[in-house]
Amino acid sequence: MPEKARVGVLISGRGSNMAALIYASRADDCPYEIVLVAANDPAAPGLALAAAEGIPTFAQPHQGLKRAEFDALIEAELARHGVEYVALAGYMRLLSGGFVARWQGRCLNIHPSLLPAHKGLDVHEAVLAAGETVTGCTVHLVTPELDGGPILGQTRVAVLPGDTPDSLATRVHYAEHQLYPRVLAGLVRAETGPEALLGRIRNLALALPEAEEKLSHGMNGFFVRGGKFFAYFIRDQHGDGITALLVKADGLEEQAQLIENDSNLYYRPAYFGPSGWIGIRLDTGDNDWSHIDDWLTRSWRASAPKRLAMLPF
Repeated sequence: MPEKARVGVLISGRGSNMAALIYASRADDCPYEIVLVAANDPAAPGLALAAAEGIPTFAQPHQGLKRAEFDALIEAELARHGVEYVALAGYMRLLSGGFVARWQGRCLNIHPSLLPAHKGLDVHEAVLAAGETVTGCTVHLVTPELDGGPILGQTRVAVLPGDTPDSLATRVHYAEHQLYPRVLAGLVRAETGPEALLGRIRNLALALPEAEEKLSHGMNGFFVRGGKFFAYFIRDQHGDGITALLVKADGLEEQAQLIENDSNLYYRPAYFGPSGWIGIRLDTGDNDWSHIDDWLTRSWRASAPKRLAMLPF
């Protein structure tokens, strides 16, 4: 089973959305796991819940620290726990520009309105004052603009006659707890799933001289115009759940040596293995794309006509 993406959650209070993310992550098919919960208030009740669930926690008061200084402390903890995505869950502190830039595309927030309406605080009061009949919640990517990042998902919630800010907030919270885990899972799958992996392989392979792509044996194959196939992208080809890149090794001896040295990365693919092809797993959650690029280039050279194989690049 592929490794799950590692998520850090930042909170300031009770962490109800944090709890929703934690419990959703326990499903076998969830593509992420919560590996850290951090707070800017050591008294935040959500810390106790996270600790009870066996999740590492970190708390540091932000008073007396400049924004960038405090964010550096948080980022050090995120790095220590190998965090790949950050989910803000009731985190009542603005992030520094440097933090936002470094986590661009990998930092999410949930807001209790149908953005772009009612950014900022006191959202439910504003909805009721405007006489609106529908409100909701929004998950968006974090950008320098407050509550202004690209919207990833929304859920609508009816405003009932006689609603107060508290009663409306309660129902919006129910919607938030459903929406946030689903959207986070969707983002992770979009970046780490087979289609995303194929996209990265395609970009690398087709950047090679006169490389082209076509389906072959039910797989996306990459070949040199006027030459041979130099790579295949496979996913669950034989019902084994494996997503991998097939490239040409330098014979069966090197193939066997590669597998012996790192059987978690390399394997002998069915049908192609006897011909010296080597399988490189892409579904372990820890792809070295420079290494994969080197393999594609090497396999391309082994397959290209002589007029191309000697090109310096």
